[in-house]
Amino acid sequence: MLQREKMIKEKPTILIVDDAQYNIKLISAFLKKEPYNIVSFTEGEEAWKTLLESPEKFDTILLDRVMPGVSGMEFLQRTKSNNLLKTIPVIFQTSRDSREEILEGLRAGAYYYLTKPLEKDTFLAVIKTAVSDYGNYKHLKHEVNQTTNTLKLMTEGNFEFSSLKQAKTLSALLANMCPDPEKVVLGIWELLINAVEHGNLGITYEEKSALNDTKEWHHEIERRLALPENSTKKVTVKVNQTEDDISFIIRDDGPGFDWKNYINLSPDRVFDNHGRGIAMAGLLSFDKVDYRGKGNEALAIVRK
Repeated sequence: MLQREKMIKEKPTILIVDDAQYNIKLISAFLKKEPYNIVSFTEGEEAWKTLLESPEKFDTILLDRVMPGVSGMEFLQRTKSNNLLKTIPVIFQTSRDSREEILEGLRAGAYYYLTKPLEKDTFLAVIKTAVSDYGNYKHLKHEVNQTTNTLKLMTEGNFEFSSLKQAKTLSALLANMCPDPEKVVLGIWELLINAVEHGNLGITYEEKSALNDTKEWHHEIERRLALPENSTKKVTVKVNQTEDDISFIIRDDGPGFDWKNYINLSPDRVFDNHGRGIAMAGLLSFDKVDYRGKGNEALAIVRK
């Protein structure tokens, strides 16, 4: 069954797929005062048809994992196999929270897990983050489309930057070297912002969790960039292109970190409001992502 609110183009649109009508009503009540359009279905196949018809309309998918007919896992796998849909964040809501099932969903491309019964504040925070991340990706994709692809002719280059604005511009530029720029741009962005925030500015994992909760992340980035001790810190990017692949070596001026905990998706962090960027870059954007030494140098490879 389809339920639609009047579409307003400027508002992000959330697709809800859940076979239980009372869950849709609860979620709709949570979102009532939020700046989103809602499209909801109780059948996966109907939702899939609508998603295929208008992929550009949707900014986040909220998906029940256990449904008759098209299950949540099948819906997720279809989404991640479709070039027009694979970057849309898919949030699983489920009563099944075993380690094996969480890993299965993460490896299939789930952006986040929410366990039932839903807790309103956590739910709203996750939705806001997902919509914001996808909005950022769409902006990056636009930057890619506006950027010249002349860099595809380059065989070697060195770049240097310090701010998030510069990182965004450079992400679009470097992505255009690759065969599929829209696939690569988000991964480059994730590695570049990691080098700025955690590397040069020393924002810890716990600090970012708190900053995301209070919506102060951007403000804190700008505050730390202005500190005298950070004024000379840079992130450098070295690019090398051969007939077989393109490699990016990203190095920051920070002390490094224990990257082994973040190179792969972990069910231990599935309910945190961040911490998946490096692993998702490896899954979705690059053929290989690795960190070297103390963790302040990353290697990312795109094979042609």
